[in-house]
Amino acid sequence: MVNTKINLCGIEIDNPIIPASGTYGFGYEFAEIYDINCLGTFSFKGTTLEPRFGNPTPRIAECPDGMINAVGLQNPGVDKVISQELPKLAEVFHKPVMANVSGFSIDEYVETVRRLENDPAANKQIGWFEINISCPNVHGGGMAFGTSAKAAEEVTRAVREVTKKPMFIKLSPNVTDITEIARACEAGGADGISLINTLLGMRIDLKTKKPVIANKMGGFSGHAILPVALRMVYQVYDAVSLPIIGMGGISTAEEVVEMMLAGATAVEVGAANLIDPFASKQIIDDLPRVCEKYGIKDLNEIIGGAH
Repeated sequence: MVNTKINLCGIEIDNPIIPASGTYGFGYEFAEIYDINCLGTFSFKGTTLEPRFGNPTPRIAECPDGMINAVGLQNPGVDKVISQELPKLAEVFHKPVMANVSGFSIDEYVETVRRLENDPAANKQIGWFEINISCPNVHGGGMAFGTSAKAAEEVTRAVREVTKKPMFIKLSPNVTDITEIARACEAGGADGISLINTLLGMRIDLKTKKPVIANKMGGFSGHAILPVALRMVYQVYDAVSLPIIGMGGISTAEEVVEMMLAGATAVEVGAANLIDPFASKQIIDDLPRVCEKYGIKDLNEIIGGAH
C-alpha cells in the first residue's frame, strides 16, 4: 500500500495533485463530470480586487507540445468570488482550497487577501494563499513583481501582514536567477514557493503575417516546458528551506514523481486539464501503480531525492 498523503504547510492532503490556477475555474465546472474531492486540493482562478474582462481576443494560440495564452486574468473580482463563486464551490468540494491572488500594486494584493481573510465563509474554505507575482506592477513601470527580488520581497512582506494562513508565492520563470527571487520571498515571510508560471512566447500567422494573439505575446505552457520547470524547482530546493509546489508541463504520474524528486512537495497540473478534463483524476488514479513500479512506499520519502 502506497502512502500518497503529504503535509502542505501543516495541512494534510490525500495526494500531491493540485490543478493549477486558470485551468480549473472555480472547481464546480469539473464537479459536473467527476467527484473533485479526489484531488489533494486545487488552486482557483486568479482573483483580483476589481472585476477584469481580460485581454482582447484572440487569446489562445496552439504550439507544438504546448499552448500560448494571454487571457489577462479575466475574473469577476474578489467580492463576487466571495459572494457567488465560493458558495457554489462549497456545495461540491469539501476540502480546503487554494486561493490564487493577483494584483497590479502592493495595495491591491493586500486588499484582496484581506477581504478573503476577513469573510468568515471564505476564510473557512481557504487553506492556503497562492500569490501570483507575475503581474505588472503599475506603480513600478509595468515590470512584474516577480522579476525583481526587491519587489518580490516587498509584496510578500505586505501580504504576510494581513494573513496567518500558509502563503505560497508563485514565481515567474522569466528571470535570470530564479533562486534570487525565491530567497527574497523567503526573507519576506513566505511559507512556500510555487513555480513555474508560464514562459513568455508568441506565434505568427503566416497568412496575415502578424502575431496570432491580439496581445502579441502570451504565456507558454504545456508539456514542452517540463524540463525548464524541473530545473528551476531543483535549483530553488537547494536555495530555500521552504516547501515547493512544482508545476510546468506535468501530464503523467511518472512526471509527478520526477518533479517530487527534483524537490517539490506537491505538484500542480495545468495545461493538461485543458487538453483532457479528466487529466488530474487520471494522474491520481495512476499514482499508486507508478509508485509501486519504482519501489516507492511513501511519497514523502522521495521529496528532493534527486539531490
